[in-house]
Amino acid sequence: MTINLLNYDGKGLVDICTGIGEKPFRAKQLLRWIHQSGTADFAAMSDLAKSLREKLATMAVIELPQITYDSVAADGTRKWLLSVGSGNGIETVFIPEANRGTLCVSSQVGCALACAFCSTGRQGFNRNLTVAEIIGQLWIANKMVGLEVSDKVPQANRAVTNVVMMGMGEPLANFDNVVTALDIMLDDHAYGLSRRRVTVSTSGLVPAIDRLRERCPVALAISLHAPNDALRDRLVPINKKYPIKELLAACQRYLPSAPRDFITFEYVMLDGVNDSAAHARELIKLVQDVPCKFNLIPFNSFHDSGFKRSSAEAVRVFRDVLMQAGLVATVRKTRGDDIAAACGQLAGQVKDKTRRTAGLKIEAVQ
Repeated sequence: MTINLLNYDGKGLVDICTGIGEKPFRAKQLLRWIHQSGTADFAAMSDLAKSLREKLATMAVIELPQITYDSVAADGTRKWLLSVGSGNGIETVFIPEANRGTLCVSSQVGCALACAFCSTGRQGFNRNLTVAEIIGQLWIANKMVGLEVSDKVPQANRAVTNVVMMGMGEPLANFDNVVTALDIMLDDHAYGLSRRRVTVSTSGLVPAIDRLRERCPVALAISLHAPNDALRDRLVPINKKYPIKELLAACQRYLPSAPRDFITFEYVMLDGVNDSAAHARELIKLVQDVPCKFNLIPFNSFHDSGFKRSSAEAVRVFRDVLMQAGLVATVRKTRGDDIAAACGQLAGQVKDKTRRTAGLKIEAVQ
């Protein structure tokens, strides 16, 4: 059976190498060729013995998602639609800035959590992405932005300096594959990213937050979006299973292991729904025991969303109320909305197994 080497982290590649009679150090060489050099051709891996290259050619591949569409927004934000087979497609977004390049990575084909304001959630859910499909997004972004990297080029020269698991899907609902992909991102022989520069965003799967703390504690962002359970139940249905009190307790447990000394709370600003000064004051009381910062996100519209973006004045007042209480609050600059690449707009192509698009009720991921 042919195996895709993109599915394996360093430990997995060691097992493969030793299993075919090769020395363990060959795994590090493979990591550098595949991820640092962006090489998918075994014949080009010049410091591997010819016999090993021949073995690999008969038993393995380096197979990536296929680019279906590549679009660039007026502000330089770039979005790829990537085919992952069976008529399914995922979207990946690269956001260039003066001192960084941030890649927004998808973890599932669609999403089963059905957050009310999210275009991805409207598409329903098909399946989890494999490790190869997750890490392949980073491989493709580095390649397509035009900065091929060898082991002689400093890591800082990479196209992608930061990764946020904030694309299609709930990362912690695909825990094992996401964490293996994180291991590859953090490996000095692969992408060499620091834990501080890799962020996992979750809608609030409390047991998985605890697992992440133990297994691979990277920066953590929580999609909060409401200051009380009644409103959050409506906007983020998983809250019915893991209410805010349990979620905040998980955040407090996470902090001692986290690479940053705060949790980021993401808060989409919805006109007349969650954006009043009273909501802000309620948030202040809610998070008083959790070191945190708020990332306020102007709602990005999509067809039949049923919501409107809060006015600039409402966002300003909301932010100021938080800041006057001593909290750090920033307003996320909307990027790529002219190509539907902004937060909450990613839809991809989803062969919906949940039948949500047919109007049937589904349950949240357990």
